[in-house]
Amino acid sequence: MLSTLMITRKASARIPTDIGEFQLAVYQSNVDDKEHLAVVMGDVQGRENVLVRIHSECFTGDVLGSLRCDCGEQLQRALELIAQEGRGVILYLRQEGRGIGLTEKLRAYNLQDEGFDTVDANLALGHAADERDYTVAALMLNDLGLDRVQLITNNPAKIESLTQHSVQVSQRVPVVATQLTSESLAYLRTKVARMRHLLNLNGALLRGERPGAGVAGNPTPLDLLAGAPAWAAANGRPRVTLSYAQTLDGAISTQRGQPTVISGPSSLELTHRLRARHDGILVGIETVLSDDPRLNVRHIAGPDPMPVILDSRLRMPITARLLAGPPYPIIATLAGAPEDKCRALERAGAMILPLPADDCGRVALLPLLSALHARGIESLMVEGGATVIRSFLRERLADQAIVTIALRLMGGYHLLGGHQPGMQFIEPQHRQFENDLVVWGELAR
Repeated sequence: MLSTLMITRKASARIPTDIGEFQLAVYQSNVDDKEHLAVVMGDVQGRENVLVRIHSECFTGDVLGSLRCDCGEQLQRALELIAQEGRGVILYLRQEGRGIGLTEKLRAYNLQDEGFDTVDANLALGHAADERDYTVAALMLNDLGLDRVQLITNNPAKIESLTQHSVQVSQRVPVVATQLTSESLAYLRTKVARMRHLLNLNGALLRGERPGAGVAGNPTPLDLLAGAPAWAAANGRPRVTLSYAQTLDGAISTQRGQPTVISGPSSLELTHRLRARHDGILVGIETVLSDDPRLNVRHIAGPDPMPVILDSRLRMPITARLLAGPPYPIIATLAGAPEDKCRALERAGAMILPLPADDCGRVALLPLLSALHARGIESLMVEGGATVIRSFLRERLADQAIVTIALRLMGGYHLLGGHQPGMQFIEPQHRQFENDLVVWGELAR
């Protein structure tokens, strides 16, 4: 394509900014009417190892500051790196939505809201995962007299393309977003897993979280997981973490059995970090029937915990999304459950775990925990519903808790109250994430 594609520099002008003065040049090619831009600081003609960023247009991120991606922050960071160096180039290519255009990108966003990741959304619309072409970038660098550059990128495809077009990349300069949201982390996770992007997300600071999280002397909820294997070996059962969200007035939903979004994006991100750190995640069958959850890790890069479902009467639907695994769920039910239903669920991938009943005729929790430990589960996150959490509190089998408190009043259905069992933290910690207060700690017996 390099031999047939030609570009023309149409105009350029001086652009003063708050971080320095740039020259802005507009290029057009002979194959489309798009105006590609070169933002240049300093004298770059004929120089080697100049800092270069190839940035594909992202109206939602660059202009609106969308939290669905890290594009705007990457652009700003590249400008700052070039300003610090006093010399460099931003090539701003009109390749919105990885080349599919803004209209199709918005349609892809709608599919992502339905559960598609960014790659599958493009594919579902009939596009390739990435339709961008960097030939024009190589031609623009040639016009600027650059044939050996330092490239600010996390995307190896850009390096490969420039190399194919005789522009040598002497060094890759990573560009890492410092503040991420639950939605941008899901997007970046897909970039790493499916598009070869070179990213380490472990040190990223969640948007809304105070700086210093995770450093010595500033504990985080993830610290509760330290020592879980040794604790489980000593006690013969997994270490149990209760995790749920409520409003300031104690409501966990608008009404019983009604799914209600309570926590904000940053505390939701924390929940998925916790999921990734636990071996198993447990909910009751009512949660499955009302929410049809996946119980997986979607908002960060991390392993999915083993789903465990308390289902005394074996009401698990064959169509439940949990059976789309892996990992496929463990279904804890009472001994003597209908064999035909057991076989149908096992054919769908589930593991049926028959257990004795407690005094209320439900699955007894301590034998369940012992059975899970025998299957290698050393840490168990209990997310609900209300009856399940109360059962763990009543049986004194909850070892620690992480409670997200949305700082608003809602009314509705409460987890605790009346004659329900309560809980008391030992030396609780807390941290504010945007409009949520997260409280965590060991629980008193």
